[in-house]
Amino acid sequence: MQKILRSNIVLMLLSAVIFVGGYFFLRLAYHMSDKMPFTQEIILIILGTLATILITAMLLNKQTSVELEKEQSVKFIDLKTETYQNLIDAIEDIVLHDNISERELIKLNFHTHRLAIFASPAVLEEYENFLKVFDEHITQDKHINEQDKDALSHALAKLTVYIRADLVGELDEESGISAKKIRDQIMINAQ
Repeated sequence: MQKILRSNIVLMLLSAVIFVGGYFFLRLAYHMSDKMPFTQEIILIILGTLATILITAMLLNKQTSVELEKEQSVKFIDLKTETYQNLIDAIEDIVLHDNISERELIKLNFHTHRLAIFASPAVLEEYENFLKVFDEHITQDKHINEQDKDALSHALAKLTVYIRADLVGELDEESGISAKKIRDQIMINAQ
């Protein structure tokens, strides 16, 4: 990014030099070329071509930096989405087993580290709340009954609200549907 910025500054300085130098050269050339036909037009064409080349180079550099930022943003969202999807899949696998092994608990702990890389602070806080519910209902006896499933489903629904806000919150705001309405619908669906 710094390289592109330096390149733009150099191109801007070159453009300024060409315009200022071109102005003085043009004044001098106009006075000297009064006697020769078409010289003034050729000088104008050369100066215009140089200015166009420099301005085009600046615009292409800016376009390249914008495209790189966009590509990085898309990759980051893809990684976030994949991380969240893997978390929900892991929780689903755990809940589907009646008895939870130590290995599955360790897998869940590793998801904490993955989330630490990509998740928003709100998701991290809600994931901590989910883990508390998980510990209260499952870690002790490592067995899941219907009451445990309901508590986990409710805690997961809350977590899902924050995950959704992290991934598509801006789109939800643009749609005109309130965050509260979306949250309420997710909580109703989880019952």
